[in-house]
Amino acid sequence: MLSKIKESKDFIYPFLDGEYSIGIILGTGLGELGKSIKIKQAIPYAEIPNFPVSTVEGHQGKLLIGQFGNKNVIAMQGRFHFYEGYSMKEVTFPVRVMHALGVKTLFVSNAAGGVNTNYLVGDLMIIKDHINLFPEHPLRGKNMEELGPRFPGMTEAYSKRLIYLAEEIGKKLDIKLQKGVYAGLQGPSFETPAEYNWIRVIGGDAVGMSTVPEIIVARHMNMECFGMSVITNSTANEELIKTNHEEVQDVGNHAQPRMTAIFREMINQL
Repeated sequence: MLSKIKESKDFIYPFLDGEYSIGIILGTGLGELGKSIKIKQAIPYAEIPNFPVSTVEGHQGKLLIGQFGNKNVIAMQGRFHFYEGYSMKEVTFPVRVMHALGVKTLFVSNAAGGVNTNYLVGDLMIIKDHINLFPEHPLRGKNMEELGPRFPGMTEAYSKRLIYLAEEIGKKLDIKLQKGVYAGLQGPSFETPAEYNWIRVIGGDAVGMSTVPEIIVARHMNMECFGMSVITNSTANEELIKTNHEEVQDVGNHAQPRMTAIFREMINQL
């Protein structure tokens, strides 16, 4: 693992022209947010040693190096999922590489199904915590002390400082923001009505198929994390939970300007 991280880092590092302490992962339907980044380099994942390749429609599969607002950023335009057949170590490998390149703060976005009946399609939800329902843990196996401790704490998986900052920016920009708990399931099938009800009972406000592994690995390396979901369907009415991948992408695309504004202002203030 360490040699693979180093090999990937050594390939990417010559493209950096300064300090890059902020990383962004752009999820389903949100890859176009990358157009708001002043791109200096766009590296296809297929060219980076040891990187998996995105197989999901809506994930463009490029590592973007550039400027977002007034800060240098490294952004993943498309992520990897457990349901694609990758191991959790492969899914989270790019986060390891980002950290090796100097990233200290990680912003993660995703498309999620609304479980909280007060949520509407198109809402933005600040992730305040998560529930890990994946069948494999990204830290399973021998621990590498060079990366982080054997038993990392998850009491503050999502930075309270960044959550507060996002809420204040939302008020300033008059952008409605929900705040809730994200439940991570392996997918790729969407949830049944009974599963939505179960997730609500155990404390989930939204559900998706990503993010949780990446956050766990980032926190293992003591990175500060912020996550936001676009709510792509609602359980306020059972008919509304019927959805498909195209609809998820479409809602994500419509939410991009608001999420971009929040992320840009947050990053500018770091």
